[in-house]
Parts: sequence; structure tokens; C-alpha cells
Amino acid sequence: MLAAGIRGLTDPALAQEVDALHWFGLGELQSFIDTFRSEGIRDAAMAGKVPKSFLYENAGSLELDALARELLARLADQRDDSLLGAFARAVEDAGIHLCGQADLTPALRAQAGVLGARRPTPAQWRDVLFGWPVAQELARLDIGQTVVVKDTAVMALEAIEGTDATIARGGALGGGDVCVVKVAKPSQDPRFDIPVVGLATIEALAAAGARVLAIEAGQSVLLEREAALALADRVGVAVVGVAAPGPADEVPE
Repeated sequence: MLAAGIRGLTDPALAQEVDALHWFGLGELQSFIDTFRSEGIRDAAMAGKVPKSFLYENAGSLELDALARELLARLADQRDDSLLGAFARAVEDAGIHLCGQADLTPALRAQAGVLGARRPTPAQWRDVLFGWPVAQELARLDIGQTVVVKDTAVMALEAIEGTDATIARGGALGGGDVCVVKVAKPSQDPRFDIPVVGLATIEALAAAGARVLAIEAGQSVLLEREAALALADRVGVAVVGVAAPGPADEVPE
């Protein structure tokens, strides 16, 4: 198995899990494609994500090759779907098929129902019901996928800062005891940017005083499942998977 790592983002420990790890700068698209083709790679999957904040924080030092500059020049905007879609097209045009991010690990998909030992209260379910369509609209606009709610009021909406920072901001504004809703985009491209939560997410929830994490069942990936749910139980966070198109109108007892 061959992996491509982005300098400044990828954990070097990945080298211990693969046969070969090649390093690239974020703008070295042609080199990435040439390396994969020379290695005979015909199928690939994207893992993790490139935070958009990374692009702006390092804008002055990013070195874009000719292919990357050409792709960016064609874009009408710099939404996540636009950027990642352009990358996906360039890779597939080079004869490398991009698999769905969760296709190789279907067991990581979150199922519907209460996933840990704790159940949301009726009031917390009402917050999930309230926040769900807000999160769906936010995702439809390709702005973010996470909403923080308390007492049927929105505390924070995710944008460029990412999920963990949104949770921290919403928890601070709500004084803790908040509910977090994270959904997939209505037209989610399974090749990239699917909703992912894990141990680090639970740690962010605990630090923010959050009490519920609701994720879209079947469309979200739950990493380090046992450790994440065990931590959620210990810190008092209920983790639930909600089946699309959204929660039922009735609040569970």
C-alpha cells in the first residue's frame, strides 16, 4: 500500500502503516499524479481533510505547480466542493479512480440510534430536532456541517474554523450544556469531505461542556469507536446517530 502525505498536515507515523509514504507540498499536484502513475496506482482513497484555514494561514508559502494554478484559475469560487471537486477530476483524468472515503471501511459508518450508554433527555432531543434542518441548510450551502444549539437557539455555525473550534465557540457562548449536530451535505460526494468524528471530537465536546453529539447515520464515520464512546460515557456526552432525511417530529421519551 502506498500513501501520499501532505507536508505540514500528515502525521509522519503513517509511514509505519504503509509500504511507502511519499511526501508532497499542498500545491504539488502534478508531482503527486506522476508519482502515483509511475507506481502503477489505479485506485486511491482520500483520508482526512485539508482544513481551509491551513490554506489561508500558509497562503504566502504555498508553491503551486502549473497544474494546480490552472485548476484554481478555472474555479468560479473556492468552496470546499469546488476545490476538492477540481482535485478529484484532475486525479481521475489521469486514470486514477478515487474510491468513496468510507467504501474500504464500511464498519466505521455510524448507525442509527443511541451509540453510547447515555441517552439525550427530551429537552436535548428538542435541540437536536431544532438544529437538524439548520445544519442541513448550512451543509447545502457548502459553508459547514456543524451547528451548536442550546434551548432551541443557535449558539454557533461552522465555517472555515472547523468542527472542534465551532464546538468550543458554541460551548463558550452557551455556557456549556449544549447540543452539537453534524450532518452530511444533501448532495454529498462520497469521495471527499464526508462527516467524520472521533476521539478528538469527544475531547472537544467535553472541554466545551457539551452534552449531546448527533451525527447523520449511514453518512458519517466514527473513528476509534470504542475509545470515543467510552470517553463520551465518562464525560457525560450522549452520542446518537440520526437517520436521513432527519429526526422524527416527535421527541423520544
